[in-house]
Amino acid sequence: MNLFNQSILAVGVAALVSGCSSFQHRNQMSSFNTAYSTGDYESALAAVSFETSEDEAVDTEGHLLELLHQGELYRLTGQYQQAADTFDLAEEGMKYLDTEGVVEEAAEGFMAVMVNDSERDYEALMSEAVLVNTYKGLAFLAAGNNEYARIEFNRANDRTRRAVEYFQKEIAAQQATLEEQAEDEESNASLVNNSLNNEDLHTAIAENYGAPSSWSVFPEFIVPSATYLHGLYFLANASSGADYERAATSLKRVAEMNPDSSILKADAELATGLSNGSVSRSALGAQVWIVYENGLGPVLEESRFDVPLLLFHGNQQAPAYFGLALPKYSDRQAVPGTIGVVGDAGESIETEQISDMGTVIRTEMKERFPGVLARAVTSAVIKAVLQNEASEQFGIVGQLGAAALTVATTQADLRGWQAMPDHWQAARLDRPESGTLTLLDHQGSVLGNLDLPDRPFTLVYVKRPTTLAPATVITMDLQGKSEATFARFPEVTEQTQVSSAQ
Repeated sequence: MNLFNQSILAVGVAALVSGCSSFQHRNQMSSFNTAYSTGDYESALAAVSFETSEDEAVDTEGHLLELLHQGELYRLTGQYQQAADTFDLAEEGMKYLDTEGVVEEAAEGFMAVMVNDSERDYEALMSEAVLVNTYKGLAFLAAGNNEYARIEFNRANDRTRRAVEYFQKEIAAQQATLEEQAEDEESNASLVNNSLNNEDLHTAIAENYGAPSSWSVFPEFIVPSATYLHGLYFLANASSGADYERAATSLKRVAEMNPDSSILKADAELATGLSNGSVSRSALGAQVWIVYENGLGPVLEESRFDVPLLLFHGNQQAPAYFGLALPKYSDRQAVPGTIGVVGDAGESIETEQISDMGTVIRTEMKERFPGVLARAVTSAVIKAVLQNEASEQFGIVGQLGAAALTVATTQADLRGWQAMPDHWQAARLDRPESGTLTLLDHQGSVLGNLDLPDRPFTLVYVKRPTTLAPATVITMDLQGKSEATFARFPEVTEQTQVSSAQ
């Protein structure tokens, strides 16, 4: 069997595999989202579970996406150690963010260009990796394990610091490989390189997909909620001026990303005051922060359109139009409004938005887009060349068959961690002398009442994906000296369960 026939066979077999895996993923995520959006976390967990033999190690790269979902579901059901253990496995599956075997990378790269990106093991975004460390930090904090919580908040901060360098190296490595292969002017790599530099290609992308330069993004990579929690943690656990400085640096950085936020400005000023000595910790009084994780985060949709690729016809290069499929983020719903917090004085303090997930992801996607586009164009060029060769060798039958395979395998990779929120909100207040807080929902109705621990620094962490789901409320000692209390508001009573079942 010659190389061309082998290529056609490989694409044909891969098309069947791709179709099956894409269908399975869509079905799995549909089941997950149906359960997750109503707060049925047990059913959501079942949707993303997989079987592994007792004597078999977990394939952390192959099951990374399931592990990410599982870890957050364990956290939202108060199973903090299980959440940390599962996120540990997920982090093991993200080692490619530091290094990856050349052979494995080459094999996955072949499948990506011969079929599409969904044939690679899922590769988490750097922002997802930052959140893994942040969620692990919160899980350890809720379990009263302050030592491990400190490690995870530091890891989240370190990942943020190293992200830009990682993006630059990733893009540089892809470009170097392409340029090396393109030295042969008649190679597919040369066609890809010329197509990527073709102004008509970028015009078509801008018209059909949107120019990355026009996206609303942060001026630098940051996951503000993670950096904010890093700052709060070190403000509460400072044992030296260096720790206060660390808290001030993080909180000031987040405040600079959202200059309209009064809560971010006040927290940055508090950390700065503690750092330079203008604010006395002993005179500060017990503080309570409410952090509200709200809504459903962005999901990927496919943007499919024709683009001009430069192909050889005889000894000449000429433009030919072929389909390109690119992933594009689309926002989902958020719970409207804010959370109200009522203390002893009876006055309601409202949370305010401090960051959204969409801007975070688009900031990263803008950095990664050259690599996504290069793989998509490489795939399109190779399939276009195969179509031409099929037409020359087998006539109209070969051309139609190759075209059908091309259509079947031209798909964008739409996988992603769908337990992330639309945005975060926050508020801060002095701890009420009674030790009791009342939480109000977006309509001003009572969500529930909280008994606060008598601690210098308390974090009330609230997560609610939709109005159909109850709010998960985890009340933590920010110094990690005691275990958290767990609640779901509004509380589900036996009467509610009977009514909902009817």
